[in-house]
Amino acid sequence: MYSKILVPVDLAHTEKMSKALNTAIDMAKHYQATLCYVTVTNTTPSAAAHNPEELAEKLATFASEQGQAHDIDTESTVISTADTAVELEKKLLDVIKESGADLVIMASHPPGIGDKLHILHSNGANIVRHSDVSVFVVR
Repeated sequence: MYSKILVPVDLAHTEKMSKALNTAIDMAKHYQATLCYVTVTNTTPSAAAHNPEELAEKLATFASEQGQAHDIDTESTVISTADTAVELEKKLLDVIKESGADLVIMASHPPGIGDKLHILHSNGANIVRHSDVSVFVVR
């Protein structure tokens, strides 16, 4: 049913994404699909890496380790942008189309006061609204 599953990952916060990452691994195993880990990053240093090239190496290592540990095919993609806060969703939608992914599995933040006051927006909800493929948002 699915052949390529895209999973947005923030390497600085993988401990907060374990449920989404495990769900993606289970789905990849079930459908014998390739799991494509993707990160959208600023061109400036971050908590995960000093630059996009270093982040690409770390994400490739992460993907390879996950593939070996769980006996699944994996890929990794790093997309750099000047401002992730503004361009994150557009960049994710672009990589969904370009990669040929037919399912996206992504973590959601737990709802809080910012959501109730409409101060924060949901990246997951926007990807669901604008993507042509199925999106599984894991909380």
